[in-house]
Amino acid sequence: MRSGAKTAVIGGVFLVVAGGVGYGAYNVYGNLSGDTVSTAREVKTGPLSAEEIDTAAKDFLTGWAKGEDGETLAQLTNDASAAASVIEDYRDLAHVTGAVITPGAAVGTKVPFQVKATVEFGGKSAPWSYDSELTVVRGQTTGRPLVDWAPSVIHPKLTGNNHLVTGESSTPQIEAVDRNGVELTKEKYPSLGPILNELRERYGEKAGGSSGIELTLRGDGGGTGDSGDGSGEGASAPAAETLLTLSKGAPGKLRTTLDTNVQAAAERSVKQFSEASVAAVKPSTGEILAVANNRADGFNAAMLGKQAPGSTMKIVTAALLMEKGLAAADKPTECPPDAMYEGRTFQNLDRFSLDNRPFSESFARSCNTAFIKLIDDVGDDSALKTETEEVFGIGLDNWKTGVPTFDGSVPAAVGGEAAAQYIGQGTVQMNVLNMASITATAKNGTFKQPVLVAPSLDDREVATAARSLAPDVARQLRGMMALTATSGTGAKAMSGLGGDKGAKTGSAEVDGQETSNSWFAGYRDDLAAAAVVQAGGHGGDAAGPVVAAVLGAG
Repeated sequence: MRSGAKTAVIGGVFLVVAGGVGYGAYNVYGNLSGDTVSTAREVKTGPLSAEEIDTAAKDFLTGWAKGEDGETLAQLTNDASAAASVIEDYRDLAHVTGAVITPGAAVGTKVPFQVKATVEFGGKSAPWSYDSELTVVRGQTTGRPLVDWAPSVIHPKLTGNNHLVTGESSTPQIEAVDRNGVELTKEKYPSLGPILNELRERYGEKAGGSSGIELTLRGDGGGTGDSGDGSGEGASAPAAETLLTLSKGAPGKLRTTLDTNVQAAAERSVKQFSEASVAAVKPSTGEILAVANNRADGFNAAMLGKQAPGSTMKIVTAALLMEKGLAAADKPTECPPDAMYEGRTFQNLDRFSLDNRPFSESFARSCNTAFIKLIDDVGDDSALKTETEEVFGIGLDNWKTGVPTFDGSVPAAVGGEAAAQYIGQGTVQMNVLNMASITATAKNGTFKQPVLVAPSLDDREVATAARSLAPDVARQLRGMMALTATSGTGAKAMSGLGGDKGAKTGSAEVDGQETSNSWFAGYRDDLAAAAVVQAGGHGGDAAGPVVAAVLGAG
């Protein structure tokens, strides 16, 4: 684009201006669609010239700014059928009535631009500005320079599964506060953005607020979250996200179980890594004190993620083996460098071994083979699944936290796949909220379902486990986790924390990923937390400090 390009609104319609002169009408290319074969001239090939990029971007932005109809403007893209409806919705559903579009200098084939728009609805209006970009490509069959179509050209948060809508909000706004009455906002706690959206959808009316007029980003499923917490996957579209408020309603106050001190520590700790998640719960009650993610896609992986948790799963496996009488904290256990089970070989990190040492040391050192060697004696491939469900409350798809969650899964498995589950690999699927809950159950002895808002607010019936840990097993498990936190693989990460503490590290191998995911679960007094750092390596190296920072803030 020419340096110093300006834009203006003329006569209530959009217009892009460069050097004070309107671009005027662009070439619609007759009745040709964006990538239809032209027989009028030779189809051009090869890299785009700077002039072609400039012209294609100029023509598209001019047409858009002038308010051209979607079908006509879509001809300037390489996917006219998909582009037309998105362009039309920008005017008809988002109610954008005027805009100033300022293009920047092209970087290769990409042209950034700024939109300063006016949104009007119901006699209310408000300014709206944002940045986006477009990419110019050569049409495969026409050879013309065309805008490479993606909904994000119109707005960076648009995808093929959502749309912009302006109108009276379907649910009143909320003023979410933590357990001590401190306000929670997505500006101060970015990880809470999607969670606050869900809370508003579910509890806006119950909190007593009134609706305003807003521009929202709504999923094609209608913009509401999963209607029942038990779905575990957020099966329908995520909650609507407010992008602009034209007139405010009266927000209703909604108290959550979160703690701003713990939440702030969680937010800071995950930002150390390119992709990480952490969750913290109160073992005695199940109350969620913090949830944080650092991800480019904004996905709430802490509550909805599904990954193998590595050796943090040994918390459950150890409980199973001790309840079966096959292991005890002080009972010597084999820990060879490697072990085979039904044709599948498992080995320890760097093939270390322990010679006739207590099971507690195998746990603290995270000896894989000590667990694999005992599988035959269990005699039931479904035993781990049963233990996870009946004692730890995981995998039954029945949590009712107040927002959608994935509640963990240990699918039925046999042979080598069942063995892999014992050390948190294979088909085991967890997120950090699941592992924080498992850690909390180990600390408390009884499963307390995680909750984000009081069940009394909407008469939710929270999940319970079929039984508690056997008292002697619970005592031994806490002792082994304490050993891990003081002299085992978790000692370095937990060294700065006092109090009653315990931990378990994990490294989960992922196909096609050179470095394993780093997992860590720990507790300190009445606070339990778990974290995962993608491709973070050993559990104590990356995820460990994240958990320690959160526990230290409790």
